[in-house]
Amino acid sequence: MRMITETGELKALCAELERGAYVALDTEFMRDQTYWPKLCLIQAAGAEAEAIIDPQAEGLDLTPFYKLLASKKVVKVFHAGRQDVEIFWHRAKVIPEPLFDTQIAAMVCGFGEAASYETLVRKIAKADVDKSARFTDWSRRPLSKRQLEYALADVTYLRVVYEFLSKELEKSGRDAWVKEELATLTDPITYQLEPTEAWRRLKARSSNKRFFAVLASIAAWREREAQERDVPRNRVLKDEALMEIAAHPPADAEALEHIRAIPKGFSNSRSGKQLLAAIESGSNGQPPEGAIGQDHRRRGHEPAPAALDLLKTLLRLRANQYGVAPRLVADAEDLEKLASGDDEGSHVLHGWRAEVFGDDARALRDGRLAIALDAGEAVVIETVLEKKPRAKVRG
Repeated sequence: MRMITETGELKALCAELERGAYVALDTEFMRDQTYWPKLCLIQAAGAEAEAIIDPQAEGLDLTPFYKLLASKKVVKVFHAGRQDVEIFWHRAKVIPEPLFDTQIAAMVCGFGEAASYETLVRKIAKADVDKSARFTDWSRRPLSKRQLEYALADVTYLRVVYEFLSKELEKSGRDAWVKEELATLTDPITYQLEPTEAWRRLKARSSNKRFFAVLASIAAWREREAQERDVPRNRVLKDEALMEIAAHPPADAEALEHIRAIPKGFSNSRSGKQLLAAIESGSNGQPPEGAIGQDHRRRGHEPAPAALDLLKTLLRLRANQYGVAPRLVADAEDLEKLASGDDEGSHVLHGWRAEVFGDDARALRDGRLAIALDAGEAVVIETVLEKKPRAKVRG
């Protein structure tokens, strides 16, 4: 097994890999004790070369590897690669391009929703992946032969999966579908962790302006604190504490101390004083844009359950017809917006999604299509609207 621990070795490996058409990549990292992921291993496999790179090796300069990531001559292949790309972006400000993600390609090629690497290897490469080392502490050294073999298997079989899926996409003419999805993975904005946007990940439900103003302020404070200290967010303060504070903002340190989710003594610490300042700032400020109404959207009406059910049925029918995972086409929020008549900014009505589902969904909503039973099977039929439609029955 080829283990790269010196810069000269890495340069030689990257030169070999750049001569090929593609390189399969994966990483092993740890982030349970840190905010920023700690890169522990990089696995790389081209058509004729494969190796494990040890980023923790003393004196190893990863610059040749980052140059390979940026090379336009080589396709960089990942499986569910968002976290891998995020690591490379934050460490070196480099986005692998051109990029191919086998999980996205598999959904387009009819392998179901979020197909796992093990599933694809079993179905395409006709092999089984040994996952016995899955919970390894990859930051520890030395790593055993079994652990390294496990890590390398994450890219050796990936070559077979990539070659199969790329040929399937070429045959089906759906390369553009995958490229459209990959645009998000290759956009640096995807990996910008802005403290001012931290409130969104809490998925709070409220129509109270003050609640969101305080939540946004204290979530931003926690995000900055976690980044600066390089600790997980919940190590600074748990999500439930933020939610409770936003719902009932304490006026002073004594009131903060009485909140159940706040650790003892926290209110008198440096962090406690900063939190109180963030609470005051939020209490006197405005909610962030998009906060109010994110769960109660400004729609002409709320979607009827029956309308949602019909759209879900249409989605299943069309996804099955095209052999693509339904979740890749539209999610629950997309369906709710369609059912309520909110078309603004809907990605379902553009690109390949419109061809597969969006155009028909709008026609169904407008009464130009209907779903009926034919020999016990659900089918889509065209309708002729009456000039005076019958009274609507809302389910």
